Amino acid sequence: MFPASFDYHSASSVAEAIEMLQKLPDAQLVAGGHSLIPAMKLRAAQPANVVDIARIPGLDGIERDGDDLVIGALATHAAVADSAAVQGACPGLAEAAAAIGDIQVRNRGTIGGSLAHADPGADYPATMLAFGAEITAVGPGGERTVAAADFFVDLFQTVLDEADVITSVRIPAAAGTAYLKHPHPASSYAVVGAAARIAVSGGEVTACALGIGGVAGKAVLADAAASALIGGAASDERIAAASARIGEALDEPLGDLYASGAFRVHLAGVYGKRALQIAATRAAG
Repeated sequence: MFPASFDYHSASSVAEAIEMLQKLPDAQLVAGGHSLIPAMKLRAAQPANVVDIARIPGLDGIERDGDDLVIGALATHAAVADSAAVQGACPGLAEAAAAIGDIQVRNRGTIGGSLAHADPGADYPATMLAFGAEITAVGPGGERTVAAADFFVDLFQTVLDEADVITSVRIPAAAGTAYLKHPHPASSYAVVGAAARIAVSGGEVTACALGIGGVAGKAVLADAAASALIGGAASDERIAAASARIGEALDEPLGDLYASGAFRVHLAGVYGKRALQIAATRAAG
């Protein structure tokens, strides 16, 4: 299908993009285009103006900043997956990026675009929650940084205002991270995705977080499961017991022809358990 008619604009800076979003009627941003363009072809989205930010310099960097990993909004999924800095500082994030779509999507799609789109089947939201990410955006009122736990509101909804532009993502370095998913066989979107972060000291789990995506209208933290691991060893028995509580965070699961809500909750327990086991092994190693 073909999109409805629209006017194309290319922004050379974040400030120019914000100005265009304010002045142009019914304007939407595009970077890699793997969220907006398919919606436009299906005419699910029909913006009158499209503002391209893909050529803005300085927004695609990936670097280690002390104890944090800082990723520019225009960094592609392939760049995130292949980055030695990401693989060393947060292996679970590299795994999530490598699991997105296919090679064409990974080479064009961007981390900022995916976060702004907030698709419940996307791979990044669960990792952002579990890994304690902060998302920085710039708008007419200036720059603001939002914790991932406050960023995602609902299905395709975030706290971003209409003229906000995501510029970077900051994630604390953590070796004990992992991401696994059950992909839809046609689209590779996450039917269920599980992101785990574990810290171990003296043989005991001192911190734990588990993000689950694909099951509800937005990614959620399985707090009861994560809390059950803290204060003891990350043994298979304790991980299994903790994983049994993942469903407590999934009281309104989505369902479709491929997977019912109940099946998604079951898969969340399976993949959550596996992600916790891998994260625990990495944290101990």
